[in-house]
Order: sequence, then structure tokens, then C-alpha cells
Amino acid sequence: MADENAPRPAVEETMIIGSGPAGWTAGLYTARANLNPLLITGNDYGGQVSITYEIENYPGFPEALSGPELVEKMKEQAEKFGLTTVYDHVSEIVTDQHPFIVRTASGKEYKSKSLILCTGARPRYLQVPGEKEFTGKGVSYCATCDGFFFRGKDLVVVGGGDSAVEEGLFLTKFATKVRIIHRRDELRASKILRDRAFANDKIEFVWNTVVTSINGEEGGSVNGVSVENTVTGEKSELKTDGVFVYVGHLPNNDLYHGKLHLDEDGHLITDKKTRTNVPGIFAAGEIQDKVFKQVATSVGQGCSAAMQTEKFLAELESEGYHGGVDPREFPSYAPFTATPTVTAKTPERELVPA
Repeated sequence: MADENAPRPAVEETMIIGSGPAGWTAGLYTARANLNPLLITGNDYGGQVSITYEIENYPGFPEALSGPELVEKMKEQAEKFGLTTVYDHVSEIVTDQHPFIVRTASGKEYKSKSLILCTGARPRYLQVPGEKEFTGKGVSYCATCDGFFFRGKDLVVVGGGDSAVEEGLFLTKFATKVRIIHRRDELRASKILRDRAFANDKIEFVWNTVVTSINGEEGGSVNGVSVENTVTGEKSELKTDGVFVYVGHLPNNDLYHGKLHLDEDGHLITDKKTRTNVPGIFAAGEIQDKVFKQVATSVGQGCSAAMQTEKFLAELESEGYHGGVDPREFPSYAPFTATPTVTAKTPERELVPA
């Protein structure tokens, strides 16, 4: 394991931003390639997988394991081969000069010949009255984190995908009743999760319904939600002690606006080789994956980004690179060109869970 406090080179060969499955895999592969990689974890250590209660579909683990367990195994393996982990948050990257510059919240500044961006995604919010006010007071985005505090309570889960159903099942370990509110009349979750939910006596479904507000006493906690039927328009109130929200994710792209190309949903645009529009900058995981969003696919993308990074650095070395060159001018590395379609920051950023 590399020492975080050990002296670092004046210019890093590669830096990895983000500590989810894509980041640890990129760290493992670049470490094994003797690139002496440096990984900066970010504030959301472990990414989305770290708040997943049980993972059953990651190859090689026939017995399910928790998200935090998997994260720690990945970290340990990458550090075994020489990855250095820094617990810090990146506040700025400079992409229009080379070496690239990475600045952190702690005031540190790094230079690096290449970057692998694995900043992932964060929960999407409902954007309804009461959500922000009662976050941490009955509104949660992580059943694994907060389920214990709702023993013997009635809860609602908002959403209909894998995350909503999986976390709803987890909450039945604590709650007396869990109602899953879904805007449609059919779940989007996988069949195995649907079957488990339908067979669980503690779970009820509220179909064709959206939450219009989250209610509670001022200075107190959640005591109910206002809902509306999407078919009939009927409005009603549901009493509940807690609201768990699982309605998708938004890419963590605040570092990249005006610097790297983003699609209409705010994801980094990459080619099949994980290259962004700036040579030497690669991306992996949910920051660029808007389709699959699985641990296994993030791992594969992290591997690809690391291998492309190694190739990129080898080409620089073969050309006798000594720094001070605009990364878009590297003769042997044709950048992936794409027209940015997003210039504004991803919405809903102001709602940050307490």
C-alpha cells in the first residue's frame, strides 16, 4: 500500500477522480502498469454502490455481499499494487493546458499527464415542497444508511426501478409496512426483485401515483405525503413516518462544464475507447454511462480507461514528450470530437441531503 503522505512526483503520470467501482478498477490497472497512480476519493466515498445493502449480481461472489464490503475489497486490491489513495475532494480541473491541473478542497494542487474521470452520479430529487426541508428528518435517499432509525414505522418508497424495489425490501427488515409509490402501473425493476416484492407481506403498491408534497410539522419530522393519481387526477394524503426516494440519478459533472463535452443529460461524451474530447482525459462509470449503470459495466469501463491511459502515455514517451504542449496538439493521438449539447449546470444541485 502506497503512503498518502509520501512525496509525490512533480508531475503525476495519471490521476483518478472518484472512488466507485470504475475508479478502483482504473487504479488497479494503472498501478499494475507501474504508472504510480493517485486516486482522489471525493466526498461520496465508494460512490453509489457504497450505499447498496446487498449485491447479488457481481461475478465471482456467489454469496451476496454489501456495497461497502465490495468497495473495501476493490480498494485493498488496488492499493496492494501501488495505488495511492487521497481522501479529498476535487474543486477544479484545468484541461486547456498540459500537464493538466487538479485543485482540491484542501488547497492542494497537482499536475498530471493524464486524467481518468470516475465521478459517478448522485440521487435525483423529487423537487416537491417539503423535500428539502425534511431531508434528514424523515426524507432519505439511502435505506442502508437510515433504515435502522425507522424500526416499527410505516414508510413509503418512491420509484419503480431496481433501486426502489431492492431498498424497499431492505426496509421491511425494520418497518411494519412499506408502500412503494410508482407513477405507472407496472414496475421497471427486474423480475427477480418484482417477485420478491410481490411475495412480501409488508410491501404494498400505490400505482399510477406521484408525490406532490412531503408534509410534516415545522421544526419536526415527516408525517405524510400528498399524492395525485396520474390517471384520474384524484388527490389524497398518505400518512407515513418516512420517505425514501429512488427516482434515478444525475451525473456529478460540476467540474466539467465549459471544459469537456457533455450530452443533453449532462453525461460526459466519450467514444468506445473511453476518450473524452480532450486527449489524455478519459472517463468511466456512471459519469459517462447513461444506459447500463451496473457495477460490472463500471468495472469494465474503468479497465478500458486505464488501458487507454497506458497507451496514451506510452505514445507520449515514444514522441519524446517533455511537457508544455497543448494536449490537442499531440501528433499521434487524434482526439474524439463531439459537439457539446449541454452548457448549463445540471439542475437540482441545490438540494443536497443533510
